[in-house]
Amino acid sequence: MHEVKEVVQVKPVKRGLKLSDLLVTMIVSIVLGVVYHFWSSVYNLFSPLFPQADELVYGMWFIAATLVFLLIRKPGVALIAEVAAAHVEILFGSEWGIQLLLYSVLQGLGAELVFAAFRYRKFSGSVAALAGVGAAIGSIIPDIYYGYVADYETWLLVTKYVLRGISAALIAGYLAYAIAKAVEATGVTQQLRPVSDSDYAALDD
Repeated sequence: MHEVKEVVQVKPVKRGLKLSDLLVTMIVSIVLGVVYHFWSSVYNLFSPLFPQADELVYGMWFIAATLVFLLIRKPGVALIAEVAAAHVEILFGSEWGIQLLLYSVLQGLGAELVFAAFRYRKFSGSVAALAGVGAAIGSIIPDIYYGYVADYETWLLVTKYVLRGISAALIAGYLAYAIAKAVEATGVTQQLRPVSDSDYAALDD
């Protein structure tokens, strides 16, 4: 007699954004947009310390992209979150105005490309840190476009972007990871997606 083998069909993981994903993205982005607006005060406190000291806290302006991705874990949310947070900042009357839109798109894309390079399957602190640095690299383009660094001496230019990269890795990377891990521990994200043992293992990578 021939053995009849049961064929088990494995359903692919759905990558598309659901309404709940977009709602959570918007809510978190609104909160972070408010933080972005008031972060200018913190940024200004660092300015007098030494040349480019304010870059040490610049990474906060990238955290929407990394934090929302770590929570939702789907393609596109890093870019959407960063742009949405910038819109909130603009609505609060930011002195940078419409320029923030260009910054947000390039910063969001910088983070998004890093997550894409890992096929949206890595959620560790180190990957988040790389995504933060990706966002920082994206922010350099409008800096050059608007001429903000045209007159900088080489040493000052290097100092500026090295400090920004460090800040991006620490704040948008490891801080965002720590916040995401804390949220995971509360079980809140189970409303968005089931949390499996592999998810917890990914957070420990």
